Amino acid sequence: MTDTSPVSNARNYPLLAQPHIQLHGPVDGLMYANFTAQLQNASTEGPLVVSLTTLGGDPEMARAMGDSIRLLREYTGRETLFLGKVAVYSAGATFMSAFPAHSRFLTKESRLMIHERKMNATVELDGPLNTLRYKLEAKLNEIEDSIRIQNEGFADLVKGTQVKLDDLIQKAPSNWYIEAQEAKELGLVLDVI
Repeated sequence: MTDTSPVSNARNYPLLAQPHIQLHGPVDGLMYANFTAQLQNASTEGPLVVSLTTLGGDPEMARAMGDSIRLLREYTGRETLFLGKVAVYSAGATFMSAFPAHSRFLTKESRLMIHERKMNATVELDGPLNTLRYKLEAKLNEIEDSIRIQNEGFADLVKGTQVKLDDLIQKAPSNWYIEAQEAKELGLVLDVI
């Protein structure tokens, strides 16, 4: 019997078969600790491959892991490759943005999900009237800075792709789900394996 299944595109990228760092689950402090431990123990030779499966989590932890990847690349010149498996949602896309678009891959039938940062806060106005303005201004400053941080990450995510930043900002409030093949066509990833 002859195997008539198409040749897997994965064969073009043998390095992705055994990632040095494998992350799964919520992006949080535990993932960050796991990431740093695996990074410390990873081989220092050749490209570094990081795989991720996540439904999301803490965007600041994602940014911190991303900074480690960026610094490694900038200080050592080492190539870093990202492999998204099954789901790369929310903070996972934030982490993915630390890798250049030409160094990102998704497994077939994976999905990206990109959305705006969210906030749940209550502002209690209690005290002398002259002090209330400062409480409101502080909360507005927090919101404005969070939007700046979000948009910096969005800019990193679309850099070198066919997606315009304004288009991403427009789609993000309604949770933009992107299938692997569409992500490839948009240039958000180099290839699908």
